[in-house]
Amino acid sequence: MRTKKTCLSGAFAGALACACALAFIMPAAAREEGWVAARRGAAGKDLNTVYFADAKRGWIGGDGGQVVRTEDGGRSWVSQIVSTNSGVNDIYFRDRENGYLLAGNAIHTTTDGGEAWRESRAFAPADFGGATPELYSVRFTGKKRGWVVGSVSRGDDVVDSLLLRTDDGGETWQRRSLPVRVELIHLDFEGDKRGWIVGDRGTILHTEDGGETWAAQKTRTSATLYHVEFANKEDGWAVGERATVLRTNDGGATWVAVETAALGGRATLLSVAFAGRDEGWIVGRGGTILRSSDGGRTWVRQESRTKQNLYALVVGKGRAWAVGGDGTVLEYER
Repeated sequence: MRTKKTCLSGAFAGALACACALAFIMPAAAREEGWVAARRGAAGKDLNTVYFADAKRGWIGGDGGQVVRTEDGGRSWVSQIVSTNSGVNDIYFRDRENGYLLAGNAIHTTTDGGEAWRESRAFAPADFGGATPELYSVRFTGKKRGWVVGSVSRGDDVVDSLLLRTDDGGETWQRRSLPVRVELIHLDFEGDKRGWIVGDRGTILHTEDGGETWAAQKTRTSATLYHVEFANKEDGWAVGERATVLRTNDGGATWVAVETAALGGRATLLSVAFAGRDEGWIVGRGGTILRSSDGGRTWVRQESRTKQNLYALVVGKGRAWAVGGDGTVLEYER
């Protein structure tokens, strides 16, 4: 099964040993210029997602159900207990108190700003005719309406796309139909009406009506796309395998491939984030980090000081964070 986690971080490990070992203080090296190691997670386990609700409060999730949290902008991190042994694929907050965490086939929620997490819904193979669901990405467009994307598989084969919708803040979830049957990996919304989903075979799906209907956009690529990011309703970027970078300035009506000669190869690109319309970063396999200062028209390579795969990226007002293989966490002071 060519799922996100198979492509990105390998099979999920068992329960995290000694959760207290995941309490860290940021080393002084984080004050150096460029990308530097802010801390390391559990040895041999990958970190798959990073999310900051504001300049101070952030979360990182990874294999074996590991979740670590900061309340001081990343100077220190402490572990949290989440009742799962599955890899954490995504973390997202719709407001200061209410957050959502995806791990394997389950959705976990918090109503106290991330102090405690509980499993609110798990999807069993029986819900999908015996096929196994995997949840990858979650976003909310308001207090009540939210979305989750993923895949449904039998053995190693993806047999269908998975799109779930809630209209009651996550109390209940309903499956929605789509015009494709491929693995879906990430979604992003710009406002409450316009949204995009990316996945296998160069798939980009778009909605103009708040998710009532979804239509495929032309990408002219068969590369798996792992991440999509929109700065506004017109300017967006998508990245994926074979050093694929796509850019649009018309809301996805047309997607244009961007030259990535800075890579010097065909690295898989896994996450893209922009601070405004012009300044952006991409991270990927083998410690790849690219930066653009012209809205993604051109990209230059940055030194990451690691060869670990980098799976996720977040850019804030003053700092950027990237997380990846073997517990790697990188910080960049902008």
